[in-house]
Amino acid sequence: MISVVLFYSVTVAYPTVGLRTTFGALALALLGLSSTVPTLVAAFFSGALADRNDRAHLMRVVNLVGLLGTALLVGVLVLAPTAHVGLPGPSGFYLPEWVLFVYPAWAAVIVSSTLFRPAFNTSVPRVVPRSLLSRANGLIYAAAGVVTAAGVLACGILLTVEPAAYALAPPFALLFITQVALAAFDVDLTPGIRPGPPRSFAQDVRAGFAYIAGRRAILQITISGLVINFLTALATVELALYVTTWLGATQGFWYGAIVATMTIGASVGFLLIARVAFERRAGMTMILLTAALGVTLVALALVRSVWLAIPIAFLFGVIPGMFSTVFLSTIQSSVPDEVMGRVFSADEVGSYALVPVGQSVGGSLTYDIGVQGTYLAAGGTLVLFGVIMLVGFGALRRLSIRTSPGPARGSDG
Repeated sequence: MISVVLFYSVTVAYPTVGLRTTFGALALALLGLSSTVPTLVAAFFSGALADRNDRAHLMRVVNLVGLLGTALLVGVLVLAPTAHVGLPGPSGFYLPEWVLFVYPAWAAVIVSSTLFRPAFNTSVPRVVPRSLLSRANGLIYAAAGVVTAAGVLACGILLTVEPAAYALAPPFALLFITQVALAAFDVDLTPGIRPGPPRSFAQDVRAGFAYIAGRRAILQITISGLVINFLTALATVELALYVTTWLGATQGFWYGAIVATMTIGASVGFLLIARVAFERRAGMTMILLTAALGVTLVALALVRSVWLAIPIAFLFGVIPGMFSTVFLSTIQSSVPDEVMGRVFSADEVGSYALVPVGQSVGGSLTYDIGVQGTYLAAGGTLVLFGVIMLVGFGALRRLSIRTSPGPARGSDG
């Protein structure tokens, strides 16, 4: 929700379509770049933090950081200084002064979510039987997706009828509710006892990456996440430009509607895949979903009507929802509790943490080849990568997971 408000606000801060597709694209690139380094640092250590500390306490602390960062964004959008700041780059390139204050606050929000995810994902197997992990992950993220879709749609409506600061009310409220819920949560989520002598924090970090390096299928999943998240970020950071310039739907409602449709699609994907017996073909399922995701991006690049884009956007949401459930269930079923946080952390470093990099590259690419060219390039490359996974990622192709105790077949390479 916060990204919807910020991406739209930065885009429409430039008064004409020409400025939005040039200077606006570069401003969006800088928005992604502003959170890249802190996100990478946070992702690198997030797993070790989750494996060494009470995960419930860790989630309380980092969610509070996100809450404070959102409050700071509200303040920036309320004050919104009107001056412009000239920057190096194309002739005449400038940023609205308020955008400069958005960057550090946005970085704090992104870092908080980066630290939160490994602690949360490692907590699920502590309260859910292994045989129900796929269904539990599907229900958890489907419920979150429905709430997010409603919130995104509300943000879009508020962006249309009120100043942008009001549109941050829904995400702020949800972060506050999360803080209250975490305060009331009293289940012991302290990590399992680790074998061997005590290790330093740095040794724990190295041990986590060594664990992944020694298990080929998990390494290939991590590499896949890196490429998929990078390429989808190329396109999604430009979604406000895509809706307002390529589709010609300039009101904030339509941007919110497209994002809400994707989020609803993700919820459907979470529920749908949980009802499919994918465990015996977990690796092949992820490979096929990767190629299908690329096809939807290409399709978005080929339509000019918002009414055609909406059903494609729904599919663009369904596929990542399905992929995420397979990924989460695979890691939660295959990796020991005492190292699971660091495996999820590696995914943060290898994929989610590179989303800001994809966003910055996407802005620069759009400046050079336009919105349609960016979507065609990202989608076509995803399809090609799906083929590469099918041919070259043998351990992933053979990967299956078990719902009873024991390692997944193929998880050790």
